[in-house]
This record gives sequence, structure tokens and C-alpha cells, in this order.
Amino acid sequence: MSLGPAADQREVWVLNGPNLGRLGRRQPEIYGTTTFAELADLARDWGRDLGLAVRVEQTNHEGVLLDLLNEAADRAVPVVLNAAAWTHYSYALFDACAQLEAPLVEVHISAPSKRPEEFRHTSVVTPHAALVIEGEGLDGYRRALEFIAAQSAH
Repeated sequence: MSLGPAADQREVWVLNGPNLGRLGRRQPEIYGTTTFAELADLARDWGRDLGLAVRVEQTNHEGVLLDLLNEAADRAVPVVLNAAAWTHYSYALFDACAQLEAPLVEVHISAPSKRPEEFRHTSVVTPHAALVIEGEGLDGYRRALEFIAAQSAH
């Protein structure tokens, strides 16, 4: 039974798109060797240290991510989003991000803007993000949570 976040904790969702469930096995030269389960544990630990209750999700199904973003919008929950490949072309994702009222931080483990594939240089998330963090590996998630914690303090 989940009781939700403690009264002194702000809820934050860390949402991840396609193929990120394969962290640690997928192109470790780009994404590192830490698994997704390890990333989820790290995010929850970082959040706890910042007074945040962190929910971590990963999906390979675009509609599931859209449903999560819609729910986050309805509940005014801040979101750390690594939409992976959907970042570059999903107008449904663009629309879902547009309706978020709490802070949205866009995170990428690699630096898509510096990758050789031209399609990676466009993000439909960026216009709605309070902050974009790319190319900092998994530490980008920690920085995103720190940003949200600082926003929550105001």
C-alpha cells in the first residue's frame, strides 16, 4: 500500500522514454554501464536527500508516456523527462508537455545537440522546459532534481 509522499516532501516524477530500460546494455560507450534499475534507485535517493518523493517510470509505449504527462499536468507534479527518441519528432509529446504547469526539466544522458545524426538536433520538449540538461550522463538527473527542489523552495 502506497501512502504517497510524506507531508514535507514534494512529489516529482522522473519519466523515461523508449530504450532507456536497456541502460547498462545499450551502447554503453554512449550511455554508460549503470542499469535503469540502478538509475531509478539513485534518483529516489537523490530526491530523498532533497526532500523530494521521486517516482521513476520508463516506457517503450508513447501513449503510456502521454498518459503519465497528462496525469502530471492534472496533479501539478514537476517532471524530469528523458523522452529519448520521441524528443525529436513526437508532436503528441509537444502537446502533452505544453499543458504542464509545474516545472519540467528535459534531461538527456548524451548530448543530442552534439551527436552526428541531424534528427537529434531538434527537441519538441525544449520549448516547454524550464531547464535542459544534456551530456552529463546520469548526473543530469541529479541536477534536474536539485533544480526542482530549488524551485519548490520558492
